[in-house]
Amino acid sequence: MSTSKTRFRTIDEYIAIFPLDVQVILEDVRKAIRDSAPEAQEAISYGIPTFKLNGNLVHFAAYKNHVGFYPGGPSAIEAFRAELSQYTLSKGTIRFPLGEPIPLELVKKIVKFRVKASDFKKRK
Repeated sequence: MSTSKTRFRTIDEYIAIFPLDVQVILEDVRKAIRDSAPEAQEAISYGIPTFKLNGNLVHFAAYKNHVGFYPGGPSAIEAFRAELSQYTLSKGTIRFPLGEPIPLELVKKIVKFRVKASDFKKRK
């Protein structure tokens, strides 16, 4: 489903446009992020769900065949490269295929890594 022309105000609005099975997956990802960064604020940035903490912390989005997870640049992907080896990766993107379980514990670890980086950025 294309979301490129839709303007969302909230993550709830974004999630609501997807089929129920995808909504459940997106809510699971959202909860994993919230559990790992409870002080982060929900937002829509670049047209997709975003959590902010001293700037953008992480983003996620649903596509036809995968959920994209964007951990704010290459450092988190490099830090977890071994655990992410079965997924399609690029410089700032992790693609979790739909139809396979999302590794929520790994998502939580990546978010906690990003929180530490965010805290460091705040202190500078």
